[in-house]
Amino acid sequence: MTTMLALHTWTLETTPLADALRATKAAGWDGIELRRIDFARAAEKGQAANDVLALVKASGLRVACVGVELGWMFADGDERKKLMQAFDESCRWAGALGCQTVMSASDRGRGDLAKAAANMREAADVAARHRVKLAVEFNSQAEQLNNLEVMRGVVAKAAHPSCGLLLDTYHLQRSGASLAAIDDVALAEIAYVQYSDVPRTGLEAGKALDRLPPRIHELRGAESRGVGAAGRRGRARGARGDTRAATDALR
Repeated sequence: MTTMLALHTWTLETTPLADALRATKAAGWDGIELRRIDFARAAEKGQAANDVLALVKASGLRVACVGVELGWMFADGDERKKLMQAFDESCRWAGALGCQTVMSASDRGRGDLAKAAANMREAADVAARHRVKLAVEFNSQAEQLNNLEVMRGVVAKAAHPSCGLLLDTYHLQRSGASLAAIDDVALAEIAYVQYSDVPRTGLEAGKALDRLPPRIHELRGAESRGVGAAGRRGRARGARGDTRAATDALR
């Protein structure tokens, strides 16, 4: 089990990865959470994935999690094959970085939940081959996989030891739930935790990047339930938290 407080690269979205890594390190974060798009943007500039891996390793930051390409849960045919190949690639990157977790948000549309569970089981098999764990997140703005109950059901049906829930306090709150919703979720079900808060005003349907740093009382509430605190739940704490120090480090 790995315990760390890691900054999601989305937090410094417009910042080149090299600068984001430097700022994250200077601000005192334990680690970084990488997205699939971080590798894709590097590729657009002619950089190979190995160049990105070398850059991250040179930063001295641990990697809490690596994101995968979305859309595989309801996919079939050639699209499913392509996405599973991309999934394998992300798992390989995670392994090369000494990272124990890959994460995937839910598909945004609708589909057969039995198929989603079968695809999740296959994806978890891939993760296991790379000795990483798949953390799956419900997206409060998705059409179907948009709350804890439904995603928990799919993960339970997949029934794979290399797959667990990713709990994001933003999506919990945005789905209308509170931290009390996780009281009956067993420790073994949770693979990863992310912290951020929902703004009081200005919300737009379908959009979920309007994040705020987590309020202290929310963090304490989560820790009182054993979520993320000292790594008691999940392998890492992927936190979109107080980013002021990281922002200052860029100046």
